[in-house]
Amino acid sequence: MLLWSDTFCRRNLGKSGLRVSCLGLGTWVTFGSQISDETAENLMTIAYENGVNLFDTAEVYASGRAEITLGNIIKKKGWRRSSYVITTKIYWGGQAETERGLSRKHIIEGLRGSLSRLQLEYVDIVFANRNDVNSPMEEIVRAMTFVINQGMAMYWGTSRWSAMEIMEAYSVARQFNLIPPVCEQAEYHYFQRDKVEVQLPELYHKIGVGAMTWSPLACGLITGKYSEGVPDCSRAAMKGYQWLKERVNSEEGHRQLAKIKELHLLADRMGCTAAQLAIAWCLRSEGVSSVLLGVSTTEQLVENLGALRVLTQMTPQTIGEIDTLLGNKPHSKKEARA
Repeated sequence: MLLWSDTFCRRNLGKSGLRVSCLGLGTWVTFGSQISDETAENLMTIAYENGVNLFDTAEVYASGRAEITLGNIIKKKGWRRSSYVITTKIYWGGQAETERGLSRKHIIEGLRGSLSRLQLEYVDIVFANRNDVNSPMEEIVRAMTFVINQGMAMYWGTSRWSAMEIMEAYSVARQFNLIPPVCEQAEYHYFQRDKVEVQLPELYHKIGVGAMTWSPLACGLITGKYSEGVPDCSRAAMKGYQWLKERVNSEEGHRQLAKIKELHLLADRMGCTAAQLAIAWCLRSEGVSSVLLGVSTTEQLVENLGALRVLTQMTPQTIGEIDTLLGNKPHSKKEARA
């Protein structure tokens, strides 16, 4: 079932030479917990056969089971290691104080643990899964440089770091001739815009850091499945996702759901689904190297991959219409000064 393998868009990861598919497959919530291993394999197969070369996981996802599932599938499929990109994230490893954070000890031991679960010699990118105020920046950058020099990773990046923290890491790397981060993983969707649209483009132009974004559908909110409340089978009904249920039921959540209904009408006019429109909208943003998809069924994945068709319809007129509807377009510093 080939959809886009010949025309699948590839982008450089920031200003690095690494070419990644503009849509990647994430394993948060799904692999090792919400879906069966068989479904996970089907999702990866469809994604890979349709040109997706980027698969993202983390040591904390399903307490390590997401990495195990991902590793087992890769081993079973026998794909050339050079043909795909695996990324994982280090921070929450275990219960002991030394098994968490970004100390040199945990970055090295945590990544070794991830590689063991993934059954891989190296990951393509290791992300620091939030900044660690207890670890000096120089220690973090030196440890990331070490794991790259040891062949355990090709690149390193940050996840949920502030622009100031990323800039500090870059400055430390330049000062001590170490390796700087190439990418920031950031939440990005209709209702979370400032960082990816204002802060990260500045970093991209100054130091070459790209954006790999996640949650394009705002944890499912944008699909409209929460319009009539929280369905039993949805993520917001799962154990550990009370925060999402509260967000859906909040006053702000109700305002967002009203806007989502209007966006659904726009998607109907454009001949696409609301999910496809939302993903294409994320991809149109400057500096976004790849958007990570979180899906639990093959039908969802095929629908989401169809967002590439909609990308050509992201004209200034369409983007302006969405901005007007959302009413939350952030302003860059240049615009503010003007």
